[in-house]
Amino acid sequence: MEGKELKEWYMEYEIYRNRPGLLGDVASILGMLNINIMTINGVQNGRRGLLLLTDDDEKIAVMRNILLKVDNITVTRLRPPTMLDRLAVRHGRYIERDTEDKKTFRFIRDELGLLVDFMAEIFKKEGHQLVGIRGMPRVGKTESMIAASVSANKRWTFISSTLLRQTVRSSLAIDEMSSDHVYLIDGIVSTLRSTEKHHSLLREIMAFPATKVIEHPDIFVRESEYELSDFHYIIELRHHPDEEITYELINRTEFNDFEMR
Repeated sequence: MEGKELKEWYMEYEIYRNRPGLLGDVASILGMLNINIMTINGVQNGRRGLLLLTDDDEKIAVMRNILLKVDNITVTRLRPPTMLDRLAVRHGRYIERDTEDKKTFRFIRDELGLLVDFMAEIFKKEGHQLVGIRGMPRVGKTESMIAASVSANKRWTFISSTLLRQTVRSSLAIDEMSSDHVYLIDGIVSTLRSTEKHHSLLREIMAFPATKVIEHPDIFVRESEYELSDFHYIIELRHHPDEEITYELINRTEFNDFEMR
């Protein structure tokens, strides 16, 4: 492969009968075509995902045609890998995604490792990224945001928060205005408990080309000029799959009964 540009591909195939030697047959075909397997893992029940590396796209087309003749499998995906493909191979499962709103992704607390990896990949992207995170108290929203910032090698700055005590920033130091920062915003505190100076800073942060993560995005949208369509990603984090995320305890004047961490 020396002298040619190497390119990554993601291949996924569905297994109808996992007979002995099936994976070896697939690996042998890839080896004969000089296509390297970088990572392989089960990604769903009966499906296997592979990250491949090759110097020639024509080899991928040849591979597809050969695999059509392999019994007991059907190739379901063959493309340059997306962020979700990489995470699926790494963690052995696909992230649950809303069927209607494709930018909404769902996690439960037992999947915090997957959530942190997912957010870290978002945080690594350059420029403006707006992420909303929904969830009930003590489900792990703030700890996930901080862990993802560390994983992405980014500094995090609370613009508003109730993590230890209420934080409402009205200004930032010069070195805090940087694309290497992830700005963490509590959508309730920033819209219902803050000052005009904070609102001015918030507008500046929202226009700054860096990553912003907003807890309680629905309240933030309800009480500000921003829309849900402004968000690139919406994350929902639950204690269990059937938990309802509700804001019934929150209104304009009563917040003490709702712990917003």
